[in-house]
Amino acid sequence: MNTRRTAAFLAFALTGVAWNGGTAQGAPGALMRRAQAAFQPIPTEAPALTDNLLTPAKIELGKMLYFDPRLSASWLISCNTCHNVGLGGVDLLETSIGHGWRRGPRNAPTVFNAVFNIAQFWDGRARDLMQQAQGPVQAAVEMNSSPERVVATLSSIPEYVARFRQAFPGASESVTFDNMARAIEAFEATLLTPGARFDLYLGGTATALTERERRGLAAFLDRGCVSCHGGTNIGGTGYFPFGVVERPGAQILPPGDKGRFAVTRTVTDEYVFKASSLRNVELTAPYFHSGVVWDLELAVAVMGSAQLGAELTVDEIGAVTAFLRTLTGQQPRIEYPILPPHTASTPRPRVEPTPAPRH
Repeated sequence: MNTRRTAAFLAFALTGVAWNGGTAQGAPGALMRRAQAAFQPIPTEAPALTDNLLTPAKIELGKMLYFDPRLSASWLISCNTCHNVGLGGVDLLETSIGHGWRRGPRNAPTVFNAVFNIAQFWDGRARDLMQQAQGPVQAAVEMNSSPERVVATLSSIPEYVARFRQAFPGASESVTFDNMARAIEAFEATLLTPGARFDLYLGGTATALTERERRGLAAFLDRGCVSCHGGTNIGGTGYFPFGVVERPGAQILPPGDKGRFAVTRTVTDEYVFKASSLRNVELTAPYFHSGVVWDLELAVAVMGSAQLGAELTVDEIGAVTAFLRTLTGQQPRIEYPILPPHTASTPRPRVEPTPAPRH
C-alpha cells in the first residue's frame, strides 16, 4: 500500500469507531456540532470568482451561451445537453453522448454547486469553471468545434456582439473564446441549491432530520466517509484513489481509465479521482466516473468496501442513504432564454453522415 493510500486508510480507520449496533453514540447536540465542524451549508448567493466579476449582463449572456447549441459544430449540442438544469445538472446517462452520436468516456458530473469544487472534471484537469467551459466545446466526442469557429459564430450574430460589449465593457475585443468561457462560468456560478434539509440542520434545526437520517449522518462521520466528502459541497475538494482498501471490479473501475494520472503522469495518481460532490446525489444517478451503478444504496455499499474496507450492514446502508437524500436542495429555476437569430455569415452546422444500415 503506497503512502497516499496508507494515509487515506488511516484517516478512515481512525474515525470508524463510534458506530454501535446501528445507534449513533453521543447526544443529539454533539452530533450537530460534529456536523457543523465538518460541513458548511450552500449559500444563497454565488461566491466571488477569481478574475471574473459577476454582473447581471455577464450572467445573462452566460445563460444564453449555456443553452445555445450553435456553440457546437452540429448545432445540436449545448452545455445543457449534458448538464441539464432540469435534471439535477446531469444527463442521466452512464456516459454522455456527443457529436456524431459518439459516447464519451466518463459520466457527466453535475454542474450544480460545481463552483465550490477544487477543480473541474473527474481528473481535475480544469482549474475552474472558465477552463472547464472551454473543454467540451473543443472535444471531438462532445461539441466538436474550435475557438475560431465559436468566435466566428458569435461575431456573426449582432445581438451577441452587443451583449458581449455590455458584459465586457472596455475590452478592445469583447467577442473572444475566453470571454465566452468567462460568461458561462459566471452563469454556472449561480447554479446553487441552497435550503436542503441538511443545511437547515447545520443551521441549528435539529428536527430537520429524522432519527434514521441522524443515524446515517453519524455513520457517515464515524465510518470515515467525511474524510473525502466534507466541506460545503460534501466532496469535490480533494483527490483520492478509487479503491483505497479494495479495488472495485473492472466494470466500475475500467482499467484503461487511470484518472488523474493522465494529468500529472505521476504513478501514485493512477486510478485517483476527484471526490464527487454528494449534493443532490439522489437526483444524479448513475454513479461513479464509469456511470454503471444506478442504485444509491449499491453505491454506498461499493464505497464501504472499496474505500473503507468494511462490509456495511443493511441498516447502515439504509441509514446513510437516507441521510444522503437530505442533501437535495432547492433546484434553480431557470427560464429558457430566447436565443438571437443567426445571419447569412454564421457558419452553418456540420453534421456527420449517418452510416448506412447493415442488413
